[in-house]
Amino acid sequence: MKIYYGGHSSFMLESKGKIVMIDPFSLSEEMKQAKPDVIAVSHAHGDHIGSAMEIAREKQAPLMAVYELSNYFHSQGLETIDGHIGGKIKFDFGWIKFVNALHASSLEEDGRFMGNPCGFVVNMHGTTVYHTGDTGLFGDMALIAEMTPIDVFLCPIGDKFTMGPDDAVKAVKLVLPAIVVPMHYDTFPPISQDASLFKSRVESEVPSVTVEIMKPGDAFSLDEEE
Repeated sequence: MKIYYGGHSSFMLESKGKIVMIDPFSLSEEMKQAKPDVIAVSHAHGDHIGSAMEIAREKQAPLMAVYELSNYFHSQGLETIDGHIGGKIKFDFGWIKFVNALHASSLEEDGRFMGNPCGFVVNMHGTTVYHTGDTGLFGDMALIAEMTPIDVFLCPIGDKFTMGPDDAVKAVKLVLPAIVVPMHYDTFPPISQDASLFKSRVESEVPSVTVEIMKPGDAFSLDEEE
């Protein structure tokens, strides 16, 4: 698997020719050129819907979201995949599961409620990535990881609107992934953080975990199961 970072909470997962894009608010050059098999949107806030509808139209890719947000996308003439918390959607590359997130979800244009926010656990050819979406800390992160051990944990550290570094360190201890990628920080002044301090704390307190600090446009690869 190769993981691309567009910035903020925007990621693209590529595995054996299959592509999952998540929360495409900002895009790397590779993400702009890619044709995703599915675009997963965690909630309706503008910094997560981002360019999702435009990409879906241009690339003829389905949008995956909780039922209410999916219905909104469908009303805009887009192909959608709906579901809700706990639901697992199967694909030819594996599956994507909707998991809980502690946040909100409404359209910024008029405040319409768009269902629950969510995170996603994505399994592509045996490699599992947990994108939390925007969330505070909650104990059932451990249960999510118990159900499916996590290879890569995409975790907010920005504070104010999501977990800050202290809670994110605790989240890592609950999930115990192989790799953590901090996200949702430094995009705007209110969520400025020093990711190197987060990395130092995690790797000191949880030596089995590696922190991969990514800048917009970065990518890294990891081995997959056969």
